[in-house]
Amino acid sequence: MHDIILICAKGLDELLLKEIHSIVGDERPIKLSPGQCSLRASLAEIYALNLHSRLANRVLLVLNSGQIKTAEDMYELAYAIQWHALFDVSRSIAVRFNGTNRLIRNTQFGALKIKDAIVDRFVKQCGQRPDVARQAPDMQIYARLRRDKLDICLDTSGASLHQRGYRIETGDAPLKEQVAAAILMRSGWLDALEQTPETALLDPMCGAGTIAIEAAMMATKRPPNLFREEWGFEHYLGHNEALWQSLRKSAFAAIRETTAPIYAYDISTKVIDIAIENAKRAGVEGIIQFKQCDVLDAKVDCPPGYIVSNPPYGERLGDYVSLLPLYDSLGRHLKTHFAHWHVSLLSSDEQLLKALKLRFDKKYAINNGKLDCVLMNYILNDKNLEQFDKPGVGAKDASSMANDDEGQHPADANDEFSNRLKKNKKRLEKWLKRENIQAYRLYDADLPHYNFAIDIYDDWVIMQEYAPPKSLPEKVAQERLQKALLRLPKVLQCDTKKLVLKTRQRQSGNSQYQKRDNSGKRVVVEEYGAKFYINPSDYLDVGLFLDHRTTRQMFAKRVHKKHVLNLFAYTGSVSVHAALHGAASVTSVDMSKTYVNWAKDNFILNGLIAKSNAYNKNASEQIQGKHGLYVFEQADCLKWLANRANSALPKYDAIFIDPPSFSNSKRMDDTWDVQRDHLSLLENAAKCLNHKGVLFFSNNLRKFKLDEEGVKALGLQAKNISQNTLPEDFKRNPKIHQCWEIHKI
Repeated sequence: MHDIILICAKGLDELLLKEIHSIVGDERPIKLSPGQCSLRASLAEIYALNLHSRLANRVLLVLNSGQIKTAEDMYELAYAIQWHALFDVSRSIAVRFNGTNRLIRNTQFGALKIKDAIVDRFVKQCGQRPDVARQAPDMQIYARLRRDKLDICLDTSGASLHQRGYRIETGDAPLKEQVAAAILMRSGWLDALEQTPETALLDPMCGAGTIAIEAAMMATKRPPNLFREEWGFEHYLGHNEALWQSLRKSAFAAIRETTAPIYAYDISTKVIDIAIENAKRAGVEGIIQFKQCDVLDAKVDCPPGYIVSNPPYGERLGDYVSLLPLYDSLGRHLKTHFAHWHVSLLSSDEQLLKALKLRFDKKYAINNGKLDCVLMNYILNDKNLEQFDKPGVGAKDASSMANDDEGQHPADANDEFSNRLKKNKKRLEKWLKRENIQAYRLYDADLPHYNFAIDIYDDWVIMQEYAPPKSLPEKVAQERLQKALLRLPKVLQCDTKKLVLKTRQRQSGNSQYQKRDNSGKRVVVEEYGAKFYINPSDYLDVGLFLDHRTTRQMFAKRVHKKHVLNLFAYTGSVSVHAALHGAASVTSVDMSKTYVNWAKDNFILNGLIAKSNAYNKNASEQIQGKHGLYVFEQADCLKWLANRANSALPKYDAIFIDPPSFSNSKRMDDTWDVQRDHLSLLENAAKCLNHKGVLFFSNNLRKFKLDEEGVKALGLQAKNISQNTLPEDFKRNPKIHQCWEIHKI
């Protein structure tokens, strides 16, 4: 008997334990650990586990185990193994090391120590050393470190057991074979098959056909690795070829016929062709009925059975928005055409599954590769269908959700949000046309339980989700967000690919500069004759603050032939308007190189500077432009202003300052708090301002209070112009920003 370890994907270890018992045929002790099962087994059982396991990745033969306290202990543990008795020195080797602890923090270091011990042992015993081959070695040695215990093992499998060999081509998001087997086991279909051999299985979004192929192999008792040509144990000196061939022959003879109908549909003809070829290689093409079909048209003419599928889920927030209509429609389709069926769906996005509005029966965590996923099992029975035909229900405890929302979410609430959008759109139409504005706010938490803002940028729709009211259960808030996302494209007649959802949280440091996506999309929008690039998806903010549209105009009309400073310039929208209004010079300062270069792009877009004159290595530069001198500075704005205030450099005629509410960026020497620090900021700004100059100061901190006495002590006079700076589309939210016009006394 040998000590062995079977390793598997996260979430499959309990299933693997049951599978091992079914293969070895007894109830021997098996130690269960996250991602692995350990037991004692004979050589015949090692062969059988390799041949029959649908869940394991590898079967490892444990050669030595021990506690390690030093790196030398690890070497000695490996050196003690009689390697020359396990395989010939002519065989190439590779060492894989898994796990770290306080002592061994680098897996490459661990693998190197084990490799050195193996080589040294061979040299001592045979006078020769084996070759090391990173790719396709004859023998793979696995070292698995768990806390202070190290297991050194021989890999009897070779390539991972999930690589059955039938899948040459895959779809866009391949499902691992062992994960497909696991969700079939979790679905209950196999148990039903034992009771009713004609139990149907349907995968209506089959992709490369992995679920259907694994199901066909299970139904026919076909071992998953029956026709694998290469094994790790082939070069093991303890290998018994006659025993192995005998086991293969018995496994082949045990394959049976099945009467279970298995259906595999996909919308793509190309993908269906791939699935058919994969099924042929697996030897089950005659068992599966393939069909090109949209999932929303999928139907089968047979008694209720099981739907098991891995629908598209994506890995980005934008994927959620674009896929939401599919899941909403899929839920209705399942309830309409598959009553009394069992449904099992695997997704990495549980919110998408909630959009089905189905009560789940069971829920399992499963990893597909490195992607954390959840498997939801549903039973479309009479009670479930009756419950989920009611408005406002969409989770396991949906009845309690409905009770929590009683009186606030009537049956016609679905239209309340749509009606408000239509009303706002109609109210703004004449103003937008008259002002020639392409970017505006359509909705801003007008309805208290639909707590988000919706901005329009040409034909793009940006939806920003705010934190829901504490009185509203999180699940209900999520349901309403889904409803809003489903209604937006219909009301606004927009492309769902141009609908972007963002979640607003308090920003600190330079987090507002960090990318959320990497699409590189840029859209041009116009505002009072100026053009601006916006990026709909890559950043939290798109590059243009809409609430300052009027403020930009008021400021720009005051700067003809004057010298202008735009501090915390962001993407330079104020700077562009100032330049277009004939400012003699415009200096734009921001901490972010990304935004400084973005500001330059906006200047180029408006014909203010030539592209050939922009972009040096450091982002900061001076460019002689169409109407004047344009200066771009990448710097800590506070430090830059303080240095400027204490210099003999020329002063500015007009200064625009719109700082963040708070920042603790690593690029700054200290933290910034607009309430705490605004006087020191204004003091330095005043030193940079000509005597008859004007300073616009604004911020978005709703509880901000200007220190009026402190401002007077600085020799400044401040006039609150907040109401005058509110654009038409922000008048329902007068606290969006505060703004002051400041002069020297």
